[in-house]
Amino acid sequence: MPSSFFTLPALSRISMFAVVSIGGFQEMVKEGDMLNIPLQDAEENKTLTFGDVLMVVSDGGELSLGAPFVKDASVEVKVIKHGKGDKIRVVKFRHRKRYTRVKGHTQRHTSVQVTKIKI
Repeated sequence: MPSSFFTLPALSRISMFAVVSIGGFQEMVKEGDMLNIPLQDAEENKTLTFGDVLMVVSDGGELSLGAPFVKDASVEVKVIKHGKGDKIRVVKFRHRKRYTRVKGHTQRHTSVQVTKIKI
């Protein structure tokens, strides 16, 4: 099924947004949104473009669905900073065996701001 265009009355009141696949996660984004995405190899204040757009709703309520991606659609983001999430502790424990193992993990991420949604 190629990209389809539908106009729905309820969508006419909604501002433009897109559903984009970034690093294995699907994110619903609007222009100006701040996101924490999996770590990207990019410098701060640089622009990244993601072309795996699954769905776009324009300002007029026009819905564009992809199969699997919307053709010629992309989302541009500006890299704000790189950071780390909260520390997660993983504990292994065996009852009455004096066996305990504790490991920690901190997921790294990139904070980005959506600058433009192109159709």
